[in-house]
Amino acid sequence: MALKRVEGKKVCDVVLYALSTCVWCRKTKAFLGELGVEYCYIDVDLLEGEERAQADREVEKWNPSGSFPTMVVDGKRCVRGYKPEEIREALGL
Repeated sequence: MALKRVEGKKVCDVVLYALSTCVWCRKTKAFLGELGVEYCYIDVDLLEGEERAQADREVEKWNPSGSFPTMVVDGKRCVRGYKPEEIREALGL
């Protein structure tokens, strides 16, 4: 899976699983940008074949409902949906 990296301040390892057409995913990306933190993301709906299957498995591992956005912080915590206060807390901001 090819994650796209967004430059910023490295506060922790953040991986965002998103959909290119999802308004809440776009809001989450914009919020992370406002915070100025580094993160990686992947638009799952733009993947095909094994890459898509791998991304779906990863999302399901963290978020069994399979909803988007799904944000994984330091491989330990998951924030499901667009929740600015929970995102700040997970990032220690």
